Amino acid sequence: MKKLNLFFTLATLLLVSQLGFAQITGSAHDFSTQSWNTTTEICIVCHTPHNANTTVLNAPLWNHALSTVATYAMYSSATMNSIAGQPDGSSKLCLSCHDGTVALENFGGVTAGTNVMTGGSLMGTDLSNDHPISITYDAALAAADGGLYNPTTTQSGLGGTISATMLIGNKMQCSSCHDVHNSAGTTNGLLLKSNTASALCLTCHDK
Repeated sequence: MKKLNLFFTLATLLLVSQLGFAQITGSAHDFSTQSWNTTTEICIVCHTPHNANTTVLNAPLWNHALSTVATYAMYSSATMNSIAGQPDGSSKLCLSCHDGTVALENFGGVTAGTNVMTGGSLMGTDLSNDHPISITYDAALAAADGGLYNPTTTQSGLGGTISATMLIGNKMQCSSCHDVHNSAGTTNGLLLKSNTASALCLTCHDK
């Protein structure tokens, strides 16, 4: 019986690992073939099993150098009911490459890299024309705004609530809309779900 249990445990772990590997392989975040990644590994650019950076909340075994930008220009609007602050949590991890101030190869202790992000993936430090991030999205905000769903109620197609499936610590972060491990071509822009007919937007916005 013990051998049988061990077999099923190992088989499950193998299946999970293969599914996880398949998701990142070939995606926009598969850097294994990039010239600046001399390790040829996929995960190590962002994650490491040892000596990870633990200074950022919700940073899973983080390995990439973080941006030192103290102040980003954030989105603001007269009709905005949330309090706009600076990026925090997992959004800081995204910005460690996407704000263009840190070299892509600056991981695992490397600090002298020269290859920075360019093109359409470059967000820069002016985020004033992008969806607000690192804002608290709770029942109080939904009530005050009047055009948002209560994130604590179950949403069709999500398999749960907005809070449980899209938010991190009740905050809207980059990963609320983007799945960084989503295979290339599965969903445009690595979106968490298709935005056909604004389906992703309408998950949160009651319009």
